[in-house]
Amino acid sequence: MANATIASPTATTISGRKYGSMSRDRRWALRWSYFFLVLFAIFFLTPPIYMFITSLKTSAEISAESNPWWVYSPTLANYIELLTQNQYLTFFRNSAIVAVLTVLITMAISVIAAFALARMKFWGSATLATGVFLTYLIPETLLFIPLFKMFAWVNETFGIQLMNHWWTLIILYPTLTVPFCTWIMIGYFASIPKELDEAALIDGATWIQTLTKIFIPVALPGIIAATIFCFTVAWAQFLYPLAFTTSTTELVLPVGIVTTLIKGDVFNWGQIMTGALLGAAPPLIIYAFLMDYYIAGLTAGATKG
Repeated sequence: MANATIASPTATTISGRKYGSMSRDRRWALRWSYFFLVLFAIFFLTPPIYMFITSLKTSAEISAESNPWWVYSPTLANYIELLTQNQYLTFFRNSAIVAVLTVLITMAISVIAAFALARMKFWGSATLATGVFLTYLIPETLLFIPLFKMFAWVNETFGIQLMNHWWTLIILYPTLTVPFCTWIMIGYFASIPKELDEAALIDGATWIQTLTKIFIPVALPGIIAATIFCFTVAWAQFLYPLAFTTSTTELVLPVGIVTTLIKGDVFNWGQIMTGALLGAAPPLIIYAFLMDYYIAGLTAGATKG
């Protein structure tokens, strides 16, 4: 009993040192986390903050030798002038239509393809799923030249002009969005317990009924994640619109801002920054409200089993 009484303070001291050490380690970990978080925020927030500051300046103030991070005479003239131009509204409308239709086409293809590759096991399904993802890794800079020649062949053979139309982009963008969206959905469908579709098939449901009544409601976070990715790619795409559209009425927002607000060596920086900020608003709003679904959809495959 005496030995036990003597050992107790020692054990308490050791335990206290242990918890104190853990507490110090945790404090240092939090300090480093906040340090890198601040660096991350500074690195990524500096460009949009500078764009916003520049959008509030006149051309004379932008070109003046003054502090670039301060607005001496703030004005909304760039916003008013840009939003009252029919050109900019046309660019915005074309981008919205192309992005929405691309999302609808991509998800209609990707959901069905992912369900077939993830649940309807057949010979070569795993290899085909990997091939779908590898297709996404092919850069668009290697694809637009063959696509350009294909469009020229269609025009020569059938007399159908596919060049210089905004709706042509609806045909082109799924070549970029379908492979990755299908890969995301394959990972999410694979994480759903097999007992669900087995029970549905035993009850007499068809594969289409299993997909529409069971898998789509359960896989809604994954579908939202794929939709957000698809919309972002379609909204921000630059190379394909630059190569396949030339008329002002057919341009989308990323290309329209560059081609109309940059004339030779004259850069209208105030309106360029304003147009870029307004163009970034739709994806920003979508990510702000649906970020949790996006993260859940991207990480679903990691929690399988």
